[in-house]
Amino acid sequence: MSTIQPVILTADHDVLLGFYTNLFGAKEIFRVPAEGPAFYLGLRIGDTDLGLVAKANPGTGAAPRILLSIGVDDVDETLGRVAALGGSVRSGPNDMPWGQRVAHIQDPDGNPVNLTQPSPAR
Repeated sequence: MSTIQPVILTADHDVLLGFYTNLFGAKEIFRVPAEGPAFYLGLRIGDTDLGLVAKANPGTGAAPRILLSIGVDDVDETLGRVAALGGSVRSGPNDMPWGQRVAHIQDPDGNPVNLTQPSPAR
C-alpha cells in the first residue's frame, strides 16, 4: 500500500473505473463492501494505489484542489485514447524544460490529470 494515496470522490464508479482501467491499466485490488454496490474501490496503477469513493453529490464547478500526475510510457499514444474513454484533453503534449513531456487531461468527472514521460533525448 502507498504511504499517500489519492482518493477521488465520484457519483459514478463505473465510468471512472473504466477510464483509469482502460487508459492506465489500473487493477482493482480492494472493494468495500466485497459484494454488491461498492462504496470504495481500491485500484493499483503501476506501483501506486488510487481510491474511488462513491458519493451521490461529489460537488462540481469548484476549482480543483488536487491534481493527479501519472507517468506513462508514451504521452502521445495515451493522449489519443482519452476522449474515447470519456475524458477530455486540455492541452499538450509539450516538452518541458525540466525534462518531461507533459499533456493535461481531465477524467470523465472533470478531475485534472497530467500525463508525463521523460522527454525524448535530443
